[in-house]
Amino acid sequence: MDDDTYDLTLTALAYGGDALGRIPSARGGPERVVFVPFGITGERVRVRLTEQRRGFARARLLEVLEPAPQRIAPRCKHFGVCGGCHYQHMPYDLQLQAKTGILRDQFHRIGHIHAPPVREAVGCPEPYYYRNHVQFHVAPEGRLGYVAAFSEPQVGLPILPITECHLPEPPINQLWPQLELEPGSGIERVSIRQGAGEELLVALESETPDLPDLEVEAGVSVVHLYGEHSAVLAGRDHLAMSVLGRDFRVSAPSFFQVNSVMAAKMVEHILAGLPPHPALILDVYCGVGLFSAFLAARCQRLIGIEASPSACDDFAANLDEFENVELYQDAAERALPVLDVHPDLALVDPPRAGLAPAALDALVRMHPQALAYVSCDPSTLARDAARLLRGGYRMRSSTPFDLFPQTYHIESITWFDA
Repeated sequence: MDDDTYDLTLTALAYGGDALGRIPSARGGPERVVFVPFGITGERVRVRLTEQRRGFARARLLEVLEPAPQRIAPRCKHFGVCGGCHYQHMPYDLQLQAKTGILRDQFHRIGHIHAPPVREAVGCPEPYYYRNHVQFHVAPEGRLGYVAAFSEPQVGLPILPITECHLPEPPINQLWPQLELEPGSGIERVSIRQGAGEELLVALESETPDLPDLEVEAGVSVVHLYGEHSAVLAGRDHLAMSVLGRDFRVSAPSFFQVNSVMAAKMVEHILAGLPPHPALILDVYCGVGLFSAFLAARCQRLIGIEASPSACDDFAANLDEFENVELYQDAAERALPVLDVHPDLALVDPPRAGLAPAALDALVRMHPQALAYVSCDPSTLARDAARLLRGGYRMRSSTPFDLFPQTYHIESITWFDA
């Protein structure tokens, strides 16, 4: 074996999709941690180092020398070279166990929270064909694909054209193979969203207003997004998404949970944890109003905060029936410090970066009776949880919801009580 090839035993799974092993230090010091994709705890593997940093390294899996008894054959032929999935080699129950353990570990390691009250992950009834929204990159030849699992830093992000994907809902899977753009079209990404009644919307994203040449079947909406602008090429600029029997208007640029079945489970979890008879609920990063639409009837007053203009327009349409709802279009770190309110419940659903310090400090000063933190990144959640605990809160529970089977991504809802 060459100097960059090692045989090692994998000892744990890390957030990000990798398994962990250890190799001797290059200079005789402490062992170095090695991050290895597509492995399982307990396996003996052969790897080649692809990146070396002070204290750790990254490697590519060359061969599984002693496979774990749980290892299964992946469903997709692109698994292992495509960067979209990370866990297809693991049975679904093992994926759920891994995500529960990783969330608990992040609280302990990053938040320094001893014995965090993490509940078992809530699984998805269908761990394949669950995504109502999928985004493809466009390869130079015009074919749709995903970012490859491995790339060289100096090359950038290589796009792997694909011929199959087992994550989108069936109507999306029937449409995307028919889409192919001319080379040099200027389109960088193609998104497809499926709404209620299997309605489809295709969003073409580019940096210029030049209209792309693309033919799609009748009945499919097509929107061109460039910069902060949009142009409807066919059909409408929005879809109706349905959760727990309620329809939501969602425009092409607006965010909405990609797993409708699991979004319903999250809404039910929030409703079950509400404090009794809340007078004021604050919904921060409220988006198009997924949670607000179910909370507004349960409180005297609801305030939403959202920065995205398209999401704010959708929120106004989705919450139009309620007289007790207010909406502030601004970034949370600007809006919260100037709000003089004392909510009974603060619900926050920030992006992966978590809560900005100014927003988090403002929430601590408001001191709501309860705070529900919807997170898509356990590392920033753990960081923010530590700040909330220092601010006088107690963690009631943290529950992972598996909105992203076959991937390392972990959605969760964590309750804090004053």
